[in-house]
Amino acid sequence: MALERHRVVVTAAERVRDEIRAQGHDADRVHAYARDLTDPPSVREFAAAVAARTDHVDVLVNNGSRYQHGTDLLSASDEDVVDTLASGATGTVIATKAFLPLLLKSAKPDVVTMVSGCGEAGHDRSDAHDAHDAFYAAKSAQAGCTEILSRRLRDRGVRVISLYPPDFDNHDPLSEAWEAAPRTAKDPLTAQSLVDCVFFAIGRPRDCFIKSFHFEQV
Repeated sequence: MALERHRVVVTAAERVRDEIRAQGHDADRVHAYARDLTDPPSVREFAAAVAARTDHVDVLVNNGSRYQHGTDLLSASDEDVVDTLASGATGTVIATKAFLPLLLKSAKPDVVTMVSGCGEAGHDRSDAHDAHDAFYAAKSAQAGCTEILSRRLRDRGVRVISLYPPDFDNHDPLSEAWEAAPRTAKDPLTAQSLVDCVFFAIGRPRDCFIKSFHFEQV
């Protein structure tokens, strides 16, 4: 099962790499890596592979987390629960730790974490993860980690930015929907708007530390 998940990750990463290159970006500067966030040696190998190609990293985006299918907690195996917690919580901590040396060599280091509204205290309105208690636990752990990292890394010039979106429409960036999707006050949040928030935050002057984005849910 792990091998099948690994193959899916490899395929997805390579597809995104090829799509970026197809947009005209230098092929020597766009690479795909597949790593297991639940396995610390795999994450360290990822950071080492990146370090072999560059002497610094400006932005680390933590957006990897296992999606747990099922109707309720009893429908999940113990292994599913462990993997969900490890990918979302442990994976974020280990990845940030592994890439921190490269971030500290940057003149403008930012750590961006897609936490989700599920990491907010008392949140229970996610349709996508309505019954997945392990996912809520993982996201709550992410929230606690990024909160303290924001304080501890500020003196070292590293901004830690967290996003807490509710369920949102996730359009393919290469599809017509990416530009045509309605984005009015009556519409659900879109992935486009989340990307806009990230670019806004990392584009601020270095004295501007935007710690988090919280969103209303329609």
